[in-house]
Amino acid sequence: MFPIRDHNPSGRTPFVTYTLVAINIVVFLASLQYEGSPRAMMAFYADYALIPRFLSEGYGFSGLFTSMFLHGGWMHIAGNMLFLYIFGDNLEDEMGHVGYLLFYLAAGLGAGLIHWLSAPLSTVPTVGASGAIAGVMGGYLLLFPKARVDILIILIVIFRVIPVPAWLMLALWFAMQLFGGWSAPADQGGVAYWAHVGGFVIGLVLTLPVWLRRGGARFWNRTEGHPPHPETEYAFERSRVPRVQSRKHHTQVPRIRRK
Repeated sequence: MFPIRDHNPSGRTPFVTYTLVAINIVVFLASLQYEGSPRAMMAFYADYALIPRFLSEGYGFSGLFTSMFLHGGWMHIAGNMLFLYIFGDNLEDEMGHVGYLLFYLAAGLGAGLIHWLSAPLSTVPTVGASGAIAGVMGGYLLLFPKARVDILIILIVIFRVIPVPAWLMLALWFAMQLFGGWSAPADQGGVAYWAHVGGFVIGLVLTLPVWLRRGGARFWNRTEGHPPHPETEYAFERSRVPRVQSRKHHTQVPRIRRK
């Protein structure tokens, strides 16, 4: 289950969201030059990824920022940029371009610090924008809980797109991150669940002043929990997505954590 679009385009061009997507893609493509050499990639991660052990020893703090623009594979960046594209534009519309950019960076930095606190001695490099994007999702939940989001449900060979309210999709996502955080070792490779949880909560808290300035609960009453723009209607039909067999790769790659 994952979102593919919402029904609420922003009222103005989301330049910051588009720029962030472009920067992440350009940096990812540039990093592909290291893919064939695990040693070169580990040296690259040592310079630019978030490595909790480094922070605990008093250096590597720049990784809190630079790690937000690195990704560990095609699916990693595709998923993150899809989430940013879906949820970022409406938040940018409400916060303004500069306010939204500062919000995004603050959520990403906060998510990185939460990840460090969850595994301060880990030497596994952590990369990805999803701590910051989780912050965007937390802000979206507070401002637009009833916005409609289309999600793709995949049940073995059944593919179906259904619209659900944003609060349901985001609540399920957050619950999955909490479950993953409690069940998976924080100092191993894989998904940096606590960065997701931390980013989401930080984003929600940072959005509170915006929500209160709009009138708090009165803002929800005026907008009915939707972005204040006309909804876009889509024609729904069953998706026909071909099944692709996975191919095995024999080149060893460094272990990292994705967020």
